[in-house]
Amino acid sequence: MSDTVYNEEYNDGFEEFFEKVKKNPQYDYDKIEEAYILARDAHKNQRRRSGEPYIMHPVAVAKILMKLGMDNECIIGALLHDVVEDTEYDLDYIRKVFGDEVALLVDGVTKLGQIPLSTREEVQAENIRKMFIAMNEDIRVIIIKLCDRLHNMRTLEHMPEYKQREKSLETLEIYAPIAHRLGIRPIKEELENLAIYYLDPIAYKEIEKNLSMKKEQGERFLNEITQQISDKIKPVMNNVHITSRVKSVHGIFRKVYIKGKNFEQIFDIYAVRIIVDSMIDCYNALGIVHDMFQPLPGRFKDYISMPKPNMYQSLHTTVLSKSGIPFEIQIRTWDMHRTAEFGIAAHWKYKLGKGGNDKMDNNLEWIHRILEAGNETETAEELVANIKGDLSVEEVYVFTPKGDVKSLPKGATVIDFAYAIHSAVGNKMVGAKVNGKIVTLDYRVKTGEIVEILTSNQQGKGPSRDWLNIVKTGESRSKIRAWFKKEKRDENIVQGKAEVEREFKRNFIRLESDQYESFIRKIAERQHFNEIEDFYAAVGYGGIQITRLMPGIKDEYNRNWKPKDVTPPKPTLNIEQPSTKSTNGIVVEGIDNCLIKMGRCCSPIPGEPIIGFINRGTGLTIHRRDCVNVPIDVALSPEPDRWVNAHWDSSVQVDARSTIDVYAIDRDGVVLDITMKMANAHVKIHSINARPINDGNCLTTMTISVNSKEHLESIAKMLRKIDGVYHIERSGNK
Repeated sequence: MSDTVYNEEYNDGFEEFFEKVKKNPQYDYDKIEEAYILARDAHKNQRRRSGEPYIMHPVAVAKILMKLGMDNECIIGALLHDVVEDTEYDLDYIRKVFGDEVALLVDGVTKLGQIPLSTREEVQAENIRKMFIAMNEDIRVIIIKLCDRLHNMRTLEHMPEYKQREKSLETLEIYAPIAHRLGIRPIKEELENLAIYYLDPIAYKEIEKNLSMKKEQGERFLNEITQQISDKIKPVMNNVHITSRVKSVHGIFRKVYIKGKNFEQIFDIYAVRIIVDSMIDCYNALGIVHDMFQPLPGRFKDYISMPKPNMYQSLHTTVLSKSGIPFEIQIRTWDMHRTAEFGIAAHWKYKLGKGGNDKMDNNLEWIHRILEAGNETETAEELVANIKGDLSVEEVYVFTPKGDVKSLPKGATVIDFAYAIHSAVGNKMVGAKVNGKIVTLDYRVKTGEIVEILTSNQQGKGPSRDWLNIVKTGESRSKIRAWFKKEKRDENIVQGKAEVEREFKRNFIRLESDQYESFIRKIAERQHFNEIEDFYAAVGYGGIQITRLMPGIKDEYNRNWKPKDVTPPKPTLNIEQPSTKSTNGIVVEGIDNCLIKMGRCCSPIPGEPIIGFINRGTGLTIHRRDCVNVPIDVALSPEPDRWVNAHWDSSVQVDARSTIDVYAIDRDGVVLDITMKMANAHVKIHSINARPINDGNCLTTMTISVNSKEHLESIAKMLRKIDGVYHIERSGNK
């Protein structure tokens, strides 16, 4: 096909690109040219917003991929990546002409489509899931997509302003973090810089201005430093390469506009990179530069012995020049440098094997974890939040007591660390030690800390629902939900049913009992549940948020189920109804001046949902709605008439009894410290019992007076500050 005539009306860049392809023996240039001709003819009537022929886009994407060193199939896939979606050619034709591998890549990129943040959340969630499924099948799909996004960002000036901001935000929150996780530094940095250019052009220009003002001074400084280091290192080491660079605009933007630092407080604006032959040479070079310049305390990082999850390895140290200017020095081997520049793409560029090897599979494990977390996540908002958190550019590296290293997003807690070790460790967790000291469960781990997880094999132990509000990673959240989904099904059904009924009342959805079940079944089937109880359970453990489904449910009710003669009740003034009065701070519907007692099984406290049970001749017992003694469906219980609705009277302050379990290290004086704390806080203790339990721990059970759920939470928070106390829960709270 060497006699192919390229389009003479415009230069789409393919001819010069093709000359480079022919010089590289890894490429099948006949097939690449055939793919170009097909793409050019398929897109012949299409133009980009800039007015340029559309073919210029796939050619530009192929050029970026060739710079990364990607393989033959990847280049062909890039040239054809929009053909199936936008033209008359289908996937079967691509498979027949170019083979299964190219077809897989084209199909993967086509399925990704767009991830517009402005669309409905359900669509957004589905698109993101498609992205990670495609990555899981063949990582080259997302590499093509990253290059596609990079070229689109380079030509974004032709889009409307609102589209520029939308694409830039999406790039900064999804695509740049993925490029970071894959270790493709050039693409990550350019995506970030282009996104900031459109999201905050004033800040971008201010940073550029500051850098340009220091450009001449900076170049002179870096040349001098590079020469000084070269004079010291090259006489004692062979094959040393020394370069320098100025920090990226986005890197400066994060520190100045997000972290609030002054331009002068950024110590790594200037950086020198030293590339050597061996790991021993790295540490020898470190000794030389530390002898030459004053190292800044706390600014040394050894990513060689503790690589980042994206395979990055290097020694980082920040030092002061003789003139007092701080700068960063990075030291690495040639192999480390190739991985640092190209990340996962180095497996193709340097023939390290494109798949199936353990090292590469381990480095892509995070994709499997995000997919697993996504399977347990039903709401788009949470899915996106989880992905942003799990793709966090900033990471911490934490040690187990045995010296294993776990990488977590910045802000992760000891609970996240426990679940990163194993689901069973997280589920049995009752406390944690950091560097030998007990910490609270919301403690955020930091790089270099040694974290020990305290567990209990006591029957019935498991995570608390409160942990869902504490953990940082989507992986932890999905594992906690999975535990509740499996172990607390009955409790989930009760809680879910109560939430559904509450939302129905709030939205004026009224149905007779025979219609109610049919209506709920239709909703459950729409959410892919065969049984109503499965739907209730999903709502109960948090897999489905009923509030997000209500607009569709209400629309279905109004169109097909609402009785013709029923109209929503008019809002009423919040005045006391003569039929019900508060007794001991509790209002019971339809009953006044009744003898009321609290159920010992659940000890309800003000602020919690409650229900009453009429005892024959002995008054009324109040239970928590989620109490094990309250039927899942009151209407189907043996004596439904004996259950009555009740709620707390917010105008009356009530003291209620609650029993709590305080777990602590069994040390001298720990029980005394607990009682002293309670006395100083003026908390009345009705009974207290302390006893030793397993592994040098003790359990203190107290019945105390509280006036609200918030009061109880503040007491628990106070007790957690006591040395040795590592876990607190209400008796029977699980």
